[in-house]
Amino acid sequence: MARPILKWAGGKGQLLDELSARFPQSYDRYHEPFFGGGALCFALEPDAGTINDRNPRLVNFYRQVRDNPSDLIERCRRFDDPESAPDESEAFVETTHSGRDVENYYYQQRALFNRRPYGYDFDELDEAARLLYLNRTCFNGLYRENGDGGFNVPIGRYADPDWVRADEVREASEVLETVEIFNRDFEYVLEEATAGDLVYFDPPYQPMSATADFTEYSADGFERADQERLLDVACQLDESGVSVILSNSGVLSDLYEGRGFIVDIEGAKRAINSDAENRGEVDEIIATNVTPDERRGSSQAGLADF
Repeated sequence: MARPILKWAGGKGQLLDELSARFPQSYDRYHEPFFGGGALCFALEPDAGTINDRNPRLVNFYRQVRDNPSDLIERCRRFDDPESAPDESEAFVETTHSGRDVENYYYQQRALFNRRPYGYDFDELDEAARLLYLNRTCFNGLYRENGDGGFNVPIGRYADPDWVRADEVREASEVLETVEIFNRDFEYVLEEATAGDLVYFDPPYQPMSATADFTEYSADGFERADQERLLDVACQLDESGVSVILSNSGVLSDLYEGRGFIVDIEGAKRAINSDAENRGEVDEIIATNVTPDERRGSSQAGLADF
C-alpha cells in the first residue's frame, strides 16, 4: 500500500476506511478528477484508470514521479537546509524576480520554483523537485499562490524535514504506472469513465457546519456554479452505470440527497490550517450511488492502518 508523498490540504487519510467501505464489491477502472495528495488512490493501488488536477505544477510533479522517479530522488538529494545561505551557483541569490531580498536558501528555492508563473524558462524535473522540497519545508505544509500564480508560503520550522521521500516516491511511481494523468477540468471524466468504473470526487471545499446555508458556501476558486456542475456530472455518471463516491462539505447534504444519492455525515480532522484552533473535526458528507448491498463493506476495506 503506497503512501502520499506530499502534504496537501483536504487530504483524506482520516476518511480512508469510510470511503473504501462504500466501494462496490468489484469495479473496472478507477478515476480521481481532483487528485491533490492522492491518499485514496495510493492506498488502493488501482490496476488502471485516470487521475487529474487543475494545478499544472502538481500534475507535472506526478508525471515526474511516474516517469523519472530515480532522477527526481537524486535531484531532491542536492537540496540544502532551508535556513542555510543561498546557493551562489543558482539564480536569485540576493533578490527575487520582484526585487525582494532573499533571506536564505528556502526563499531562493521558492523564487526558482516560481519561474513558470513569472514567465521564465523552467525545467520540469527541477520544478517537481522544488515542489517536494518546498512542501516539506514551508509553513505547515500549505500550498498557496498569489494572484499572479506565484507560490508564496513562508518558511516553516522543522527539526529534521525529509524532502527526499525516496521510499514514497518509488512506491507512488509504481502506482502511477497504471494510470493516465490529466491537467483538465473535472468534466474530462465523462469522456473516460464507462459502465463498471469507479469515480471518486474530492473537490475543493471549505468545511463548514452541516447546518450552514448553501447560499453562504464558497470555496476558493470553486464556486456554487462549479458545485452544481459537479453534481450534474455525478448524475450523468450514475445514469451511465458508473459507481460514484464523493466527499464534500456538510452544507451540500440536501443537494445530493435531492438527486438520489445516499448521503452520510462524517467527522474529519482538518489537518492543514494556518490557525491551529481550526484544526478540529468538521462536518463532511460522503455521497454515493453504491447501495449498501452492492458494497464491499468495512470488513474488506483493509485501510485501517494506512
